[in-house]
Amino acid sequence: MLTRNIAKTSWCRLRTRYFHKDNTARKLDTEKCDISKIRNIGIMAHIDAGKTTTTERMLYYSGSIGNMGEVHHGNTVTDYMEQERQRGITIMSAAVTFNWKDFRFNLIDTPGHIDFTMGVEQTLNVLDGAVIILDASAGVEAQTTTVWRQADRYSIPRVVYVNKMDRADANFQMCIDSIQSKFEVIALPVQLPIKDDKKLIGIIDILTLEKITFNSNVQGKTFVRDKMSETVDGYLWESAQEKRRLLTDKLSSIDDKLANIIIEQESLDNITAQMLVESLRRSTIEQKGVPILLGSSYKNIGVQPLMDGVILYLPSPECDEKASIYNCFEKNFSARAFKVIHDKQRGAITFFRVYTGKLTKGQKIYNVQQQKSEQGGKLYAAYADDYEEIHEVTEGNIGGLAGLKWTVSGDLLTVNQSAVSRAQNVLDKRKKLKTFKNENLFARGTIPEPVFFCSIEPPSLSFQSALDTALQELTREDPSLRVILNEETGQTVLGGMGELHIDIIKERIKSEYKVDADLGPLQIAYKESINTNIKDTFVSHHRIGSVNHDVNVTMSLISNYTEANELLFDKSKESASNISAIHPKVLSAVKSGVKSALSHGPKLGCPVVNVAAKLHWLEVGRGTSSTMVSSAVSQCIRKMLNDAGIILLEPIMTLEIVMPDKYSPGVMTDLGKRRAQIQEILVRREYKIVRSLTPLSELLGYATALRIITSGTGTFSSEFFKYEIMGPAAEQAALKRMTGL
Repeated sequence: MLTRNIAKTSWCRLRTRYFHKDNTARKLDTEKCDISKIRNIGIMAHIDAGKTTTTERMLYYSGSIGNMGEVHHGNTVTDYMEQERQRGITIMSAAVTFNWKDFRFNLIDTPGHIDFTMGVEQTLNVLDGAVIILDASAGVEAQTTTVWRQADRYSIPRVVYVNKMDRADANFQMCIDSIQSKFEVIALPVQLPIKDDKKLIGIIDILTLEKITFNSNVQGKTFVRDKMSETVDGYLWESAQEKRRLLTDKLSSIDDKLANIIIEQESLDNITAQMLVESLRRSTIEQKGVPILLGSSYKNIGVQPLMDGVILYLPSPECDEKASIYNCFEKNFSARAFKVIHDKQRGAITFFRVYTGKLTKGQKIYNVQQQKSEQGGKLYAAYADDYEEIHEVTEGNIGGLAGLKWTVSGDLLTVNQSAVSRAQNVLDKRKKLKTFKNENLFARGTIPEPVFFCSIEPPSLSFQSALDTALQELTREDPSLRVILNEETGQTVLGGMGELHIDIIKERIKSEYKVDADLGPLQIAYKESINTNIKDTFVSHHRIGSVNHDVNVTMSLISNYTEANELLFDKSKESASNISAIHPKVLSAVKSGVKSALSHGPKLGCPVVNVAAKLHWLEVGRGTSSTMVSSAVSQCIRKMLNDAGIILLEPIMTLEIVMPDKYSPGVMTDLGKRRAQIQEILVRREYKIVRSLTPLSELLGYATALRIITSGTGTFSSEFFKYEIMGPAAEQAALKRMTGL
């Protein structure tokens, strides 16, 4: 049995060890922060789970702001864009730096809507840990699954914060069960809710067996910890004791150090709070388990213990195993850019995470991906859309740098080319010794392909320059936004991740750049392909002036090819000598021709995918230009595409709909008309959740349709799943919609 004195002594030692007594905010440029006291964390969740509200409370309780804003009032710190405040959603990830106790938090509030998932992807590469927020009444939702998978991909330790526990339909155990079943992880609840008449009035700390109650008169800024006892708390005390034993047992199964202590003591009850905290920290950093905390950010309950949990359980930069790859730069400066914004007064500001060395104001940097040197300007610590100028950014920290012209999200920054060469040599040695994980340090993250396209034009020619500037800056800020010039029509085409994404871009161009751009109708990003292999020879002969341009090329198209390389070479005995004799300049022209032909298919002008071109034979006449070689290769491929027969592929989305049960028949009937394949139907109290695979073309305007069917009570989220071959009827409808014929 854990006695009162042992728990009190352990907790006091724990607080003295980890926490500084002073809770006041201080200027960051006047203090040095030890790397062990830095936490680079992201706040991630499904839309409307409470990310921004939780972040706002963190800033208020840390003393960084004097008054709390609310999402529905449109006055929060991190939702600073006009569109965010109007819609009540996070669109751009926002970085804020603040102190909690004597620890420094570099926190990034990420978007929850799937259309802006690139904002999450950009930040994950530079985080040491993450807080996943759940809605206590909904558990794991569609976008929660997406961000969890993203965190898995980057091996990020995380804690879960079950928010909105004040709601009458909140269910803490359901959330724990959904985490374990959907993510196959060991959930480690460290708190229990205290409810009175279904209202959340406090939290039980399982580790210390203390009740935490928050003072509502001062917006939860102060709280009291009261030791629990069997005589006073009765059932609550017994429940907390039982949950503590279960937690200790779970931890002992994944943490050998704790298991050895339990074996030595021959009891689960003599384990101190400090032992449990240290075990939780090891298990979290090693990603063997996930601590679960709870609260209600809107009701000002549970946020301070959450911040304590970030300190106790999530790693500092020095404990981040995936960051150790950057040690190849030794003491030289190395950093990863993860976000670019354009400030009206300061110009372009590039946010970056320092892995080794430090960056000082005005220092020159070298961009590895762009292979360019850039002159840095002023350095900033970020407070969403406000900045504090600082003199340097040290190892493990996040900062903003003004003055960079070429750097984009994902770029690796260092001091010079020599530092890159030395780092590469170190990596090569590690690979030979097999002490290096197979990670590409010099790669920039993956950028998702757009699923919607539309034309964009200025209201008049006098606005063309302003529109070009707007698109250039917005694409640098948001790599998932694509701007393409259609060579055939001369139109500028905008590509985005969804209807909302395109809509927000239009609003930003109007509000921030004062250009009321005209958008054409949304078009689906179809793909073209073939389902049979084909081989052909193409002969080209042109005489321009006194010069003959002759090309004889034999190629084949390989269907169902999923590798990245679009051009293959015939290595057979008959072709090898011919191909090996091709001049590099001519070979470059061949590649250009292949790329050009596969970028626009013959049916709808959409990109051709899952197809590779194989070169069997090439004869080029003396004096033939590279342009003629590229043209002949393109014509050969286009002829084969037409002869093989083009098939259309359409984007399929995973669709999740949540609505009151009484509206489910109407929703199901409507889905049947939209070619939806129902995957799963769940019941959550009075709500029904329908998950399906639905063609994107059938979801145009679905928000309005669902609102009508469910009288405004239904919600949905969608995410790209895969491309699928279209049936004849659907293909005919797509052709009519795209061409008007």
